[in-house]
Amino acid sequence: MTSSQPRGDPLAAVDPSLRRGLSVFVRLMAGRKLTLNWVHFLYGIGRIIQLLAGIGTPSRRIKGKAGEPDVRIWIIDRRARKTTEPTPAVLHIHGGGYISGVPALMFGPMRTLSSQLDCLVVSVDYRLAPWTPFPGALEDNHAALGWLHANAESLSIDPARIAVMGDSAGGGHAAMLAIAARDRGQYPLAFQVLVYPMLDDRTGTIRQPSSPDMGALMWTASANMFGWTSLLGMPAGFASPPYGAVPARVDDLAGLPPAWIGVGSLDLFHDEDIAYARRLKAAGVPVTLELVPGAYHAFDMLVPEAPLSRTFTASWTSALRQAFQAKARVAGQGARNMQETKP
Repeated sequence: MTSSQPRGDPLAAVDPSLRRGLSVFVRLMAGRKLTLNWVHFLYGIGRIIQLLAGIGTPSRRIKGKAGEPDVRIWIIDRRARKTTEPTPAVLHIHGGGYISGVPALMFGPMRTLSSQLDCLVVSVDYRLAPWTPFPGALEDNHAALGWLHANAESLSIDPARIAVMGDSAGGGHAAMLAIAARDRGQYPLAFQVLVYPMLDDRTGTIRQPSSPDMGALMWTASANMFGWTSLLGMPAGFASPPYGAVPARVDDLAGLPPAWIGVGSLDLFHDEDIAYARRLKAAGVPVTLELVPGAYHAFDMLVPEAPLSRTFTASWTSALRQAFQAKARVAGQGARNMQETKP
């Protein structure tokens, strides 16, 4: 749906608790368009952040897909180690519009997650577009998932309780990985947490947001087109993108792992995320959809202490905890059934 309504003050629709700092952002970014020079700048800033934040967080290089470079992963382990039982694991994929970002930006929240859910977190430093177009990043993320499964025993994790999680473009990558994991049938996933995921290359091109307020702040339609074009190696909204590159354009969603999807009402991805959640549900995939009124893209990262941000984070954390607990109950019941059938 195309809206012809004029766009007024972009801050007017924002929840008051989320406005802090946005006025500065609006002044800095007003009229600016994402370019390759900006991408180079953001890439350099990200690497500096990674260098500083990575102190004390171990990383290692694992084998990538055959013929592809090794993949760097970061291991975040705040597990209590109270028992010898294997724990769940989360494969985390960072955001950045497919063209920027580093795992270090989410080290803080992932450390909290590891402690709260007593799980291992592995974050992937996947290759970025436009230097590496699709499917380079997908293969890096799939290699990391394979590494988790292959090393489950030494890592003390339960291969039946591995979830994938990502925010923004990381959420798009997480959705791509869930589809690839289903199609390839090698490494099962227990759950997918898609935080305001970037799922549809048509948004901002042939498909416009249903409200003029969506995408007015943070991640805009023009930035979206730039990010998708960089990833796909063809114009965003092209008639025939590579299969699996655009989750919203994959016809068959049946058999995917249960999902949590969350997005704000002012986020450019609002409409596409709701549409994807509905399609998952129609395909028989259990879905929890969290909608946040008055919230823009990445609001929880900019104002993490706001009540809306805390509720949002608590929602996906709770969904992840419940998914892990459900898998543990199923495994426990299976073990009991096997004991009862023994002669």
